[in-house]
Amino acid sequence: MVLRGSTLDARPDVVIHLAAEVGGIGANLDNPGRYFFANMAMSLHLIEQARVHGIEKFVQTGTICAYPCHTPVPFAEENLWEGYPEPTNAPYGIAKKAAMVMLDGYRRQYALNSAYLLPVNLYGPRDNFDLHSSHVVPALIRKCITARDSGADHIECWGTGSASREFLYVDDAAEGIIRATEVMDDPTPINLGTCSEITIKDLVELIARLTRFEGEIRWDATKPDGQPRRCLDTQRARKLLDWEAQVGFEEGLGHTIEWFEANKDSID
Repeated sequence: MVLRGSTLDARPDVVIHLAAEVGGIGANLDNPGRYFFANMAMSLHLIEQARVHGIEKFVQTGTICAYPCHTPVPFAEENLWEGYPEPTNAPYGIAKKAAMVMLDGYRRQYALNSAYLLPVNLYGPRDNFDLHSSHVVPALIRKCITARDSGADHIECWGTGSASREFLYVDDAAEGIIRATEVMDDPTPINLGTCSEITIKDLVELIARLTRFEGEIRWDATKPDGQPRRCLDTQRARKLLDWEAQVGFEEGLGHTIEWFEANKDSID
């Protein structure tokens, strides 16, 4: 991407880079090359153009997929370089982590101010609800509601259900990003999360209850579970950003389910 035309006429002071090309485990397995190239290219060109045009600050959202596969729980930012990411999403995670290295170099050589955030799995209204490319929360919401409405007696889920994940509501993530934009000038990695985890089995049962799906949950153990556990240490966010998540998980799921119910007929 090159800043030009109306973008330059606006003379932005800050670029907040939120874009990514990514999906769930299946989409990551199908697109390892594409996801590395697309995410690396976006950050590479945006950061360079920010330097060229004298942008005051560049804010980069990274990904929890950058952490090593067997990172000790809770994940602390100091663990980022202690191993290779979980193989199913490593190309995406490494591309996003490389942007942090680039921002560090650009701050030291070109004095480009920046911030670098590591949000855990996000969810909320207006998420991607495509069953193949979406992440686990929107995929399960759609799967349960579709099965409920069609009268299906079961749904199928990948893996064993034993892996754990942590989830952050989109409004809380937005507040953390804004706060980092206001107070950070260097790409010190900062986790954004809730410091709590739930197994995929418990997550499916919770979403089934909230969506009123009463059928059977069948597990396909021939499919991968992904990273064994995810749970973040969020002390750095509290210390540097004076930020912590406010929206409870069931509350956030309720808002997300309500939005999908109201919009499902217009979603492909």
